[in-house]
Amino acid sequence: MRVLRTIVGVVLASLLASGTGWAQAVAGSQISGIVRDTSGGAIPGAEVTVAKTDTGLIRTVFTGSDGSYVLTNLPVGPYQLKVVLQGFNTYVRDGIVLQVSTNPEINVTLSVGAISEQVTVVANSSLVEAHSTGVGQVIDNQRVLEMPLNGRQATELIFLSGLATAAPAGDLNTNKNFPTVTISVAGGQANGITYIMDGGTHNDPFNNLNLPTPFPDALQEFKVETSALPARYGHHAASAVNVITKSGSNRISGDAFEFLRNWRFNARNFFAPQRDSLNRNQFGGTIGAPIVKNKLFFFGGYQGKDEKSNPATTISFVPTAAMLAGDFTAITSPACNGGRQLNLTGGFVGNTIDPSRLSPVALNFLKHVPVSNDPCGRLQYGIPNNNTEQQALSKVDYTFNEHQTMFARYYYAHYNNPATYDGNNVLTLSRTGQDNQAHSVVAGHNFVLSSNTLNSLHVTFNRTLNDRPLPAFFSASDLGSKIFSLVPGYMGISVNGNGFSVGAGATNPGYFNSKTYQIADDLDFVRGPHQLSVGANWIHSNIATLNNRPTNGQFTFNGQGTGLSLADFMLGIVSGGYLQGNPVYDYDHHDYLGVYAQDTWRLRPNVTLNLGLRWEPFNPVQNTFGWVSHFEKSLFDQNIHSQVYPQAPAGLIFPGDDGYPDNGVAKRKVADFAPRVGVAWNPTGDERMSVRASWGVFYDSPQLFFNTRFANNPPWGAQITISNPAGGFADPYLGYPGGNPFPALNNNWQNQAFPAFGVYVNSPLDLNPTTLQQWNLSVQRQMGDWLFAASYLGNHSSHLWRATELNPAVFGPGATTGNTNQRRVLELQNFGQGQFYGTIGQLDDTGCDNYDAMLFQSQHPLQDNLSVLA
Repeated sequence: MRVLRTIVGVVLASLLASGTGWAQAVAGSQISGIVRDTSGGAIPGAEVTVAKTDTGLIRTVFTGSDGSYVLTNLPVGPYQLKVVLQGFNTYVRDGIVLQVSTNPEINVTLSVGAISEQVTVVANSSLVEAHSTGVGQVIDNQRVLEMPLNGRQATELIFLSGLATAAPAGDLNTNKNFPTVTISVAGGQANGITYIMDGGTHNDPFNNLNLPTPFPDALQEFKVETSALPARYGHHAASAVNVITKSGSNRISGDAFEFLRNWRFNARNFFAPQRDSLNRNQFGGTIGAPIVKNKLFFFGGYQGKDEKSNPATTISFVPTAAMLAGDFTAITSPACNGGRQLNLTGGFVGNTIDPSRLSPVALNFLKHVPVSNDPCGRLQYGIPNNNTEQQALSKVDYTFNEHQTMFARYYYAHYNNPATYDGNNVLTLSRTGQDNQAHSVVAGHNFVLSSNTLNSLHVTFNRTLNDRPLPAFFSASDLGSKIFSLVPGYMGISVNGNGFSVGAGATNPGYFNSKTYQIADDLDFVRGPHQLSVGANWIHSNIATLNNRPTNGQFTFNGQGTGLSLADFMLGIVSGGYLQGNPVYDYDHHDYLGVYAQDTWRLRPNVTLNLGLRWEPFNPVQNTFGWVSHFEKSLFDQNIHSQVYPQAPAGLIFPGDDGYPDNGVAKRKVADFAPRVGVAWNPTGDERMSVRASWGVFYDSPQLFFNTRFANNPPWGAQITISNPAGGFADPYLGYPGGNPFPALNNNWQNQAFPAFGVYVNSPLDLNPTTLQQWNLSVQRQMGDWLFAASYLGNHSSHLWRATELNPAVFGPGATTGNTNQRRVLELQNFGQGQFYGTIGQLDDTGCDNYDAMLFQSQHPLQDNLSVLA
């Protein structure tokens, strides 16, 4: 924090030396304009007051020498604007509704007359954006509440912005996090969106997706923005989603609701044999009320969900009674193989196997699997997928006086989707349960230091608790395999092709928790035609995760032993390889810092120039335990070893070795500056048209789970891969150098020899953060109550992170999957040291991407029961 205060002080001093400044905070809105007389001359010194009609909040400024005024960081909602100056009629404008992160311009013309004479205009603010040069769309409260949403998930409304599309989930949205959707905005990465809720960060640091958003009745509105946003925005590069929750007011209001979706009311899908069985019940309510009129307000809401359905039919292929007796003639026949006859390899005549040769370990496993009555081994069963969810939100707003306001908001969400096992069919455990909790607390304080200076402070704390439970069943050692099983009642097995899997991939017990702390401060002030802003944003995040994927061993059967995966399994031929390692504890933390300066300069009454600079030093993710390493080919070539782990093979260095940076995987980069430039032109001067263009540079921050594979690296991860173990299912470490390395590697990995063919991931020490350049040109025109817009957007991404293989196998005569490790380049170069390296996944930052798009929009606010957004 001392460093943060120093940086902010330097930036503030440099700006104060040249003037003062302004810009609206991300959680609110602003009103600006020019006050003129009937001849068009600017009127300085006029008192401009806005009053929030539902809470009584009042803010006052005075027009400058050019007649301009700005009211910054106003909470969203309904307002009245009033302009007063001796010698002129009083001007009053009602019906103004401010939306999140908008900048309406309201110009005022005063007529000569008595101050007691009042001219009242009832009209909303202009729909044209005349200040911000980004491209965005507000999803207002009416659409949040009334648009049909599957499951009442408000994040689905992001797609209404016109620039958003569904993105592949990959490893971002899985059973390790609270369920959400993966979205790409304007060609950006799915985890490149900055989520903000009530001014506080709302990204899940685990994957950089969003934390759960409240149900529609608790949301006021939100805005999706992208393309060269002002310097105030940072942290992630692609876009920003700015969410505002509801607040209480002077009026007692609320609702109670229940939404029921029952299969009995659903028509059958034309292509389905029967109606679906979904039964979803969502219920709850909200209440908002004043505690002290015009001073203290409360809002609270709750929604519960109970969802049940008949499980979908899952199909696996398991041994039949004939196969258990050694007869594989049916399953190898053309009827079971798409018209193709299979013949078992390995000397099995007539596709029969002596039952005495079947693996006792496999037969013990099959005691927990129903025998298929289908000649081809087809087995149909259902895996229950019922779930419940609870959401609760409370918010308190307090007005100290016309200079100070504050709020505090707490949001809680809990999702539970249990896995079940009846003890008869272990294949129902081909998925884990999910028990996800999210806590979010934000406090905000606004302090009007003077009529043209305002400070906004936000403090945020977010926490997730993501448990991945799996009912205990049995381990490979329970079945008779000669391995050590650290976790009771769990194993991993995959029979590829027409087979089955249990405990494979992400189907293992674990937890994936995170915490986020944020302090963000924005100082906005006005001086003449300059509206300047400076601020800083510090976010400390950490994750604590446990993944047991390799802990008890993963057995894979792919049919290369006999030509049939099920036959390989029943014979105990682990043809697809065996993998085992220590539990994957991934405890990482990251400190993000963004400091910015921004100037919105009114060059002429109808031309505004936006200039900004953001400083975002690249701080690599740090491992809490220092469980990171780096492989350097030049050190391998020179046979140089680590001093921290002398038993490590040549080429590896660790925290504490010369040249290794901190506890991260790369060096820090301090000189990362992101300039932003934009211009807004109002060619008609009547608030009803704007032409805007902008360009900017953005840096992205990686998700903390990105480095999880480093937790697999030896010595702490001690992950071992054996391509085709000679001892098969019964004894996979038969013939392995030194014999079974577990549990020694579980308990005393610091002093153990490094395993042969260890699995590594690696990062270049001179790693660059993903960088995005964005530009746009847009035109808006308001015609009556309709707003029409056309925007061109482009961006160029550089330093996209991707993976390459650093230790590939060399193909040649006699090459098989069984001798892959012996053909790797490091072993061929130096057998004595290269034998310790299997695959090395190398992070590469040379990816790039280009995106161009045209966006056409039309919008009509709610009037005469009509609202349009297209």
